[in-house]
Amino acid sequence: MSDFSLSDLEAIIAERAKADPAQSWTAKLVAAGQERAAKKLGEEAVETVIAAISQDRTHLAAEAADLLYHLMVVLKIGGVPLQDVLDELQRRTAQSGLTEKASRQHS
Repeated sequence: MSDFSLSDLEAIIAERAKADPAQSWTAKLVAAGQERAAKKLGEEAVETVIAAISQDRTHLAAEAADLLYHLMVVLKIGGVPLQDVLDELQRRTAQSGLTEKASRQHS
C-alpha cells in the first residue's frame, strides 16, 4: 500500500505551480487561470464517469487520479487549502448523509 496522500499531492502541485509553464503542466494550468483549470476538471469528471460505467477498474483508477489531480489544481488556484475541504467533510460526516443533504437544500 502506498504512503502517498492528497496532502503530498497538494505539496507537489504548490511546488510545480512555481515552475516555468513551458516545463510543467501544473504551472501551465495555473498560468491559464481558474476557468481553464475548471474546464479541464469538468472534462476529467466526464471521463471518470465513462470509466465507471465501463466497469474497467484500471481505467477508472487512472481517470480518478486525473480527476483528483485537476481538483487539487482548481483548489490551489482558488486559494482553498485541502484542509478546508477535509474540515468540511468532517463537519458533514458528523451527521447522517440524508440529514446533511437536507440542511444544504434549505440554505
